[in-house]
Amino acid sequence: MKRLILLASLIFGCTFAFADTLTLKSGHPDSYVVKKGDTLWDISATFLNDPWRWPKLWGVNPQVANPHLIYPGDKLTLVFIDGEPRLVMKPHVRKSPEGRISAKDGAIPAIDLSLIQPYLLQNRVVDGDWFELQPKVMGGESSSKFHVTSDIIYVHGKLAVGTKLGVYAEGREFTNNEGDNLGLEVVLSASGRVIESGEVSKVKLLSNLRETEAGYRVLPIEDDSLMSAYFMPRAAQLAEPATVLASGKDVRAMGKLDVVYLDKGANDGVATGDVFSIFKDGKVVVIDSDGTPVQPYERNRYDKILANLSSDSAVKMPDLYRGELMVFKVFDKTSMGIILVNERPVRVADKLTNPEQASISE
Repeated sequence: MKRLILLASLIFGCTFAFADTLTLKSGHPDSYVVKKGDTLWDISATFLNDPWRWPKLWGVNPQVANPHLIYPGDKLTLVFIDGEPRLVMKPHVRKSPEGRISAKDGAIPAIDLSLIQPYLLQNRVVDGDWFELQPKVMGGESSSKFHVTSDIIYVHGKLAVGTKLGVYAEGREFTNNEGDNLGLEVVLSASGRVIESGEVSKVKLLSNLRETEAGYRVLPIEDDSLMSAYFMPRAAQLAEPATVLASGKDVRAMGKLDVVYLDKGANDGVATGDVFSIFKDGKVVVIDSDGTPVQPYERNRYDKILANLSSDSAVKMPDLYRGELMVFKVFDKTSMGIILVNERPVRVADKLTNPEQASISE
């Protein structure tokens, strides 16, 4: 991945606005030397409480036509410009005759896309009825029940020769808390290319993530299924909180770099690059007749009834911060995000809110 430029994501638009001030971490350094493997997110996390706000720290300007490249070995210095913190680049000079460290591995990216790359095509959310109408895998030239890379499979449908396809297995049906259908998860089994067209077309499998079998469906691999090369993080701006709908790997607890589904998508205003703070709802403590706070695990039946009613005897505790995630793929009613900050395990039904933005603290 050559010459990933610091501000290349500007070409995808920069119409959002940040709060007027940034929050610097207590004990932050005054300078930093870029290392191989760094990302802008990682570097910004050294200085900021909110690393997703790195564009503000770097003084992103949409009018810059030829932004700086940041390479391993560059020295970054924290300065204040008009009272605002900024990272500026200064060449890193060794005291030995070798001079400046040369960059051999290209400029550093905003976020390590290799961490997200495996999720590009594995998961999509589509309308279930529409998926049932897509061409179906009927079997293959091999007598085996399962088919892998280089195998020829038969697909019921006249497909154009040369078309590249994804082979998908049916996954989970998603609904929200109100019971509304949010779509069907479909999981990529393999990719293939049509080599012979007919009422039953032949498709050669080019790669596989799991074994393909009869009954799977094929979908064209379209441009909108591919992910942008760059992300410009920004604060989500939803009127109502979203919810963690499911884990990408269908596990109970999720952590840093795990992928989750959100219960809101493009129809709700979610966009690629949106950053959400993750919270667990605060527990409700009931005050019993003696004035003693009763914890949820100590409640009897009467206490539980009080906790579920609007009552002066039931007091909600503050929500518990879990971490932050960034949306990288958006569907109509759902979206997918990757957890980039994780202080506590994230679970299904956790609340996703617009991230708070505070003032500078030295």
